[in-house]
Amino acid sequence: MELVANTTSLASTLQCPSCGKTYPMHQLQGYATCCQQPLVTRYHLSANKQDIAHNVYNMWRYATMLPVLNPDNIVSLNEGWTPIHSLQKIQQRFGRQVLLKDESVNPTGSFKARGISVAVSKAKELGVTHCIIPTAGNAGGALSAYCAKAGIKATVIMPRITPVTLQEECRMYGAELILVDGLINACGKLARQMVEETGAFDMSTLKEPYRLEGKKTIGYELAEQLQWQLPDVIIYPTGGGTGLIGMWKAFREMQQLGWITGKLPRMVVIQTQNCAPMIQLFEQGKIAPGFQAIPTMAYGLAVPEPFAKDMMLEVLHHSDGAALTVTEDEIENGMQEMAATEGLLLSPEGSATYEGLKKLIEKDWIHQDETALLFNTGAWYKYR
Repeated sequence: MELVANTTSLASTLQCPSCGKTYPMHQLQGYATCCQQPLVTRYHLSANKQDIAHNVYNMWRYATMLPVLNPDNIVSLNEGWTPIHSLQKIQQRFGRQVLLKDESVNPTGSFKARGISVAVSKAKELGVTHCIIPTAGNAGGALSAYCAKAGIKATVIMPRITPVTLQEECRMYGAELILVDGLINACGKLARQMVEETGAFDMSTLKEPYRLEGKKTIGYELAEQLQWQLPDVIIYPTGGGTGLIGMWKAFREMQQLGWITGKLPRMVVIQTQNCAPMIQLFEQGKIAPGFQAIPTMAYGLAVPEPFAKDMMLEVLHHSDGAALTVTEDEIENGMQEMAATEGLLLSPEGSATYEGLKKLIEKDWIHQDETALLFNTGAWYKYR
């Protein structure tokens, strides 16, 4: 079995999603300084399904629609091609077809492996020697592992309250680990300062273009695994929003390529009541003055100041989507219920999608003839 596809990327340029200004891919880029937005990679949309590397059972089977130009620069630990479970008992209970994509089986135990694999690969291609990342936990472990594989120095900045397992894996991979008081926004502030002082490359969520491209492979996989028929509703635990935006980008690319037809899924953002800036923006058009996030057991959702909020709102509006919150007690209950019912241990973020499903069914927002897909974004064991 091959680990990566020996194919040519169709990536052409980087573009600001707001004003359309382009930025060259052969130079190291952060975000679109013209409009203070994330940069997105554009492609020559000439790929067909035969270009998928069917003998590569990871996300690099879609290498033609990923931005690494030289396959020799790909840094892979066999991420992606994760399973989709059909939740039969949950379906019988609620009278809806319910699927769950389990990202916990990725390298380093979370979906962060996807984005970090592409970002580190592209950093290697562009000659980066030191990466710095602020993280709520899982992205730090992923960056540490992929930088170890690539021979790139990694500095990880995470909240002091992060579980010891998530801290220790960074150290095991040889990364420099810095713990700070506060949430990921405090980590981001220190990261920006260190980037200025050291000249290291900032791997913050959507402050560089290529983590988004790795996360979008979830969308390609969903389509292929479901025989190019997407679910009606996708419920996604959302902090920084890379996965949400990435999936939607994949769906739009596949539409243009002719790989999928029909209406796209209604996208649902799930956040915790302790930190729900996107729900405030979606429902009220602004974040309440004096908003203060509270720590949550769903560490990945504790993002008080998401950089890509405009792009997330665009996905919700264009998909006729929804945004809602769950409580800490509901998250705990969901983990226990799913384990005892379906034999699956969900991360707190994964449990949040299940609890969101129940609320949407109660409101009859998901109809009986519709299929809903949940996400488990990380391994339960890492949160102990």
